[in-house]
Amino acid sequence: SCGIFEKSGFGCPKLVEELCKIKEPFQIEIIGLCTDICVISNAFLIKSLLPEVKISIKADCCAGVTPESHKNALLAMSVCQIEIIGE
Repeated sequence: SCGIFEKSGFGCPKLVEELCKIKEPFQIEIIGLCTDICVISNAFLIKSLLPEVKISIKADCCAGVTPESHKNALLAMSVCQIEIIGE
């Protein structure tokens, strides 16, 4: 139960800090606007500090600045062992 986090930039370090405190196994599903900015930033922050946590992106619940940048962000995340679902 992490709650709601406000962020001042693309990624949310406070969210990742709270996720790092969780001791039992868990997985994360990310949705949001700006797949190519905020979603990818948070996914990579989480993946870099919690590499064993399964992260999935619900593609049909995200949107990029353009359809092409959305697809590019999804591809970049999939290359980094982040599962893309609902394309």
